[in-house]
Order: sequence, then C-alpha cells, then structure tokens
Amino acid sequence: MNLNLTNKTAVVTGASRGIGLATVRTLIGEGVRVVGAARTITTELKETGAHAVSADLSTAEGVSALIDSALAELGGIDLLVNNVGGGDKASLGFLDADDTEWTHMFDINVLSTVRTTRAALPSLIERRGAIVNISSITARMPVGHPATYSSAKAALATLGKSLAEEFGPRGVRVNTVSPGLVRTPVYEDPDGPVGKLAAAAGMSLAEMVQQIARAQNITTGRMSEAEEVAALIAFLLSDVAGNITGANYVIDGGTIKTV
Repeated sequence: MNLNLTNKTAVVTGASRGIGLATVRTLIGEGVRVVGAARTITTELKETGAHAVSADLSTAEGVSALIDSALAELGGIDLLVNNVGGGDKASLGFLDADDTEWTHMFDINVLSTVRTTRAALPSLIERRGAIVNISSITARMPVGHPATYSSAKAALATLGKSLAEEFGPRGVRVNTVSPGLVRTPVYEDPDGPVGKLAAAAGMSLAEMVQQIARAQNITTGRMSEAEEVAALIAFLLSDVAGNITGANYVIDGGTIKTV
C-alpha cells in the first residue's frame, strides 16, 4: 500500500528509543522529512537521518525550543506524533504517590502533548495535517497499574477526541494509538529492571519476558513490536486514512477482552 507520505514533514516526540524511534525510521522510510525530539539524543536517533532536537518536553520552554527548531528546519509541519511520556518511576500504591509525582506524570504524559500540539497547530491547520497521540491500554485497564500513569493516559485519550472534534472542520485529523505491552529496550537489556528481575527469579531474560506476556493474557502470546506500532501510526497519518479521526486504535495482541 502506498501511503503517499513522500515529502511530508513530521515532528516525533520521545524519538530516541522504542516506539518513537521506530516511528522515525518508518516515516523516513516513507519519504517523510522528520524532526525527532528527545531529552537525550541517542546514536540510534542520529543514525536515522532525522534532524534531532534535545528538549525537555515536560516544560513549556522545551516545547517552544522544539517547535521553533522544527519550523526553521522543515518550513512547516504536516504531521505530529506525540509519543513522549513515561511511567517507569510511578508509585504502584495510590497512597505512595504525592502531589509532586501526580504533577510530573501529567506534565510528561499530558501537558507535553497539550503544549506541543498548541504550538504546532497553526502550521498543521495551514497544511491540513494529522496528529497521532500515543496513549496506552492502561487507560482502559487501570487495575494493577499505577494510578498516576493510567489516569494521565486516560486524559490523553480524551484529549485526542476533543481535538479531533474541534479541529476536524479546519482540516486537521487527530487519532490516538493505545499499545499494550511493546518489546522495547527495557525488555532486552540484561542489566535493566526486567533483566534484574529475571536474575533474581533465576530465569533467563527471554523466559521472564515470556512470563510477563502470559501474565497479561495476551491472545497472540507475545508483545507487540515497536515497528508494528509505528506502522499503525504511519497509516493513521497518511491520506489513506483520510476519513479516520477521533478514533482510538488499540494494538495489544488481544489483551483487552471486552467489546
């Protein structure tokens, strides 16, 4: 399928690894000129050929620096992927999360998207562009996940619907992608948290990853690959999906069992 994305311009946040890095690679492979933003610029991001911008998108100053740089580099923005986010340091217990943690979780997962979208919208409106926000199935399955993280992701999904309704008449499409478990570097690093958990349990890293997938009751029996999520994002950004807006696409291998 030809997505007809050649010569389009895009900004991808959280671009240094995982879904963000895979999205940068996918879009560049489709002929898109990409600005990739991350707090830390990795070698992998540099090697994609994207114009890399170091910015802390949990701050208004970081967002301004990114969009100013993107407009100068690209001349305008056709596509925006709000992928930056995180919950690695979230407290599992509700009573363990103080106001600082709640504020940080919403800054990095919600307000980063609000500010980046607000700054990019004039160009997106002018070019009748498209936005994809990355949420999570934890927005629909909050049990067992940190309340700070799942609440922020639920807010992000609602934001996407609101943006689609307000700016659809002005030519901007907005959709949400909600992944389940995705095989990212955290599941491949033997010295990372999952690797340490495996070692403590006397298991190999591969065995631990498989156990995590089984615990999630994933129908396909495996995590999604970052490249699979990136392919869905690219499709939703393309004119092939020209009448899809306000939707929330789940890619979770069948983890969510409800209709």
